[in-house]
Amino acid sequence: MALLALGINHKTAPVEVRERVAFAPEKLAQALHEARLHARLSEVAILSTCNRTELYCSTTELEGSRALLEWLGRYHDLDVEELQRCSYAYWDDAAVRHMMRVACGLDSLVLGEPQILGQLKSAFSVSQAEGLVSVELGRLFRSTFSVAKNVRTQTAIGQNPVSVAYAAVSLAQHIFADLGKSRALLIGAGETIELVARHLKRAGVQQITVANRTLARALAVAEEFNGRAIELGQIPDELPQTDILIASTASQLPILGKGAVEAALKKRKHRPIFMVDIAVPRDIEPQVGELDDVYLYTVDDLKEVIEENQRERQSAARDAEGIIEAGTLEYMRRLRELDAVDTLTLLRQSAHETAAQELEKAMRMLANGKPAEDVLQRFAHGLTNKLLHQPTVQLRQASAEGREELLQLVQELYQLTPPDHSGS
Repeated sequence: MALLALGINHKTAPVEVRERVAFAPEKLAQALHEARLHARLSEVAILSTCNRTELYCSTTELEGSRALLEWLGRYHDLDVEELQRCSYAYWDDAAVRHMMRVACGLDSLVLGEPQILGQLKSAFSVSQAEGLVSVELGRLFRSTFSVAKNVRTQTAIGQNPVSVAYAAVSLAQHIFADLGKSRALLIGAGETIELVARHLKRAGVQQITVANRTLARALAVAEEFNGRAIELGQIPDELPQTDILIASTASQLPILGKGAVEAALKKRKHRPIFMVDIAVPRDIEPQVGELDDVYLYTVDDLKEVIEENQRERQSAARDAEGIIEAGTLEYMRRLRELDAVDTLTLLRQSAHETAAQELEKAMRMLANGKPAEDVLQRFAHGLTNKLLHQPTVQLRQASAEGREELLQLVQELYQLTPPDHSGS
């Protein structure tokens, strides 16, 4: 049985191809069964995200990767040769190592991002529910999750923010001991503000207000996070209740000036306001940063945080690679041990059958009145000859053919010390 990891990702395929190879969640179960049937797979799981589509398989087919690519091409109506050019296939220990790197975020667009582990667990769950994960893949998934947990607990791979949105929220956590008691005002309603809102929510912020030039767009973002939506003109009224303000719009002129912030600070009785201006050009007048009780950061300040954290993640990634390599070696060692189980079972079964035959002969001899001492000697002699007959024949043949490694292996197995024929 062989392990195979086949797929495409952000490194090997443009978004135009990745989006066509993605699997819709509601069609994933059916796709799993089709893949197993068409590529003759024993087990299969599919991971499908915006940056990668990967299939993890257990198969006895040597041409499994080609058959899988052909099915993938037919399923998504894509040219197989095009898929071949932007795909990769890893077998056995390379497949194990790749899957562990994916789970730990070492193969992600954002190094060390944690979401991929949850997505991998979801892929495992779906395949398991369909009865398409059994012994081989089940063991691999569980080992992968264990290694990912070790990487998260033993390294700092996921502790340092490497996106502008995350860095902004991380800085807020340095200002406020308990974000759960803070109120946030987000200016803008683009992707960056959406990501900021998501990070704030995860950090415990319960009250989020979104201000935007277009109220409908502000509503669309605010509703996702149980927040409020206001127009830009309502910002001065909202400021006195605001602890965290993060701005990211496409405006060519500042939206928030020094006067409005001064007025808000008086009403707040000088309780501090944390502000991050992610926009270029800036949304907040630079003079706002001169005010007491205002902590104003720009996108350049965040870049310094991000670059430093990227360096720290690179260092943590090197530690993570060591954990993954050890996990891969341990997994393959245990796999080889399990492979030996079948052989050992057959060996024991053969020995028991031989012993049973010789024992039956001995019992008949005792029943016929033969002396017990003679019977035991014959039993021991017969059993020894039967057990060693086939190995003896094979070893003599191996010696005649010059296959010294087989003789050395037997010496190692039975801890034998060959006689010294040197004449000394």
